[in-house]
Amino acid sequence: MRFLALLVTLCLALPVQAEGFITRLLNQPIPGGVAVIDLGPLASPPRATYQGKPVLVIHEDGQRWIAIVGLPLTTKPGSQQIELNGTRRLSFQVGDKHYAEQRITLKNQQQVNPNAANLKRIGRELAEQTRAYQQFSARQPSNLLFDKPVSGPLSSPFGLRRFFNGEERNPHSGLDFAAKRGTPIQAPAAGRVILIGDYFFNGKTVFVDHGQGLISMFCHLSEIGVSVGDELPRGGVLGKVGATGRATGPHLHWNLSLNDARIDPAIFIGAFKP
Repeated sequence: MRFLALLVTLCLALPVQAEGFITRLLNQPIPGGVAVIDLGPLASPPRATYQGKPVLVIHEDGQRWIAIVGLPLTTKPGSQQIELNGTRRLSFQVGDKHYAEQRITLKNQQQVNPNAANLKRIGRELAEQTRAYQQFSARQPSNLLFDKPVSGPLSSPFGLRRFFNGEERNPHSGLDFAAKRGTPIQAPAAGRVILIGDYFFNGKTVFVDHGQGLISMFCHLSEIGVSVGDELPRGGVLGKVGATGRATGPHLHWNLSLNDARIDPAIFIGAFKP
């Protein structure tokens, strides 16, 4: 009888369905984070969308399908929904997170309040980069535990409220690494180069599509070492660290986008801090 009681207690203490590695790694459902949603053991690959955009779906541990959803910084805490196969809605909860402030002084006033000509250029470049973020390819990501693109320490974290010369601008949409000029930048996962450019704010920039709406953007490079259409292996060098565009010194700025939402790259390298 004592053994039976112990067995029942143990069974009640266990989760109904143990979380897989990817869920434990990535599930940080906050604004600017990632929600991992269990879709169950479906017979065929499901299609999931969030706010009308397709999301990354994988077969975790060979047991069940999961949706991996990027949550924009503008997401309101509370209940959110994804749509499954165009017929079902699944709800999930989003928590809250406070992001700190960052104040930066720039000598070049055009990088704070651009003139009309520069604003026209910025608008054109923004549209080009937005189209890259919105791409959704059928390929599965080669890995979801990413490597750091450079070996330098993390500097400015994701989500900072940024003030340039005292004026508030868009939050910090990526993760910065302190690294010397010329440091090689490596792809954190395999992918295809879908856009390169030399932009007003971002400087020399490379976009890499890892698959199913998971896209990296690397900017402020001193050199670009790839061309559009190149296939990069995990660890493949795409360029070198620099300080081009709006930058106060050499560093790598890495954006990570999922279903066209800029999310915290720290989640994917095991460096996220709640």
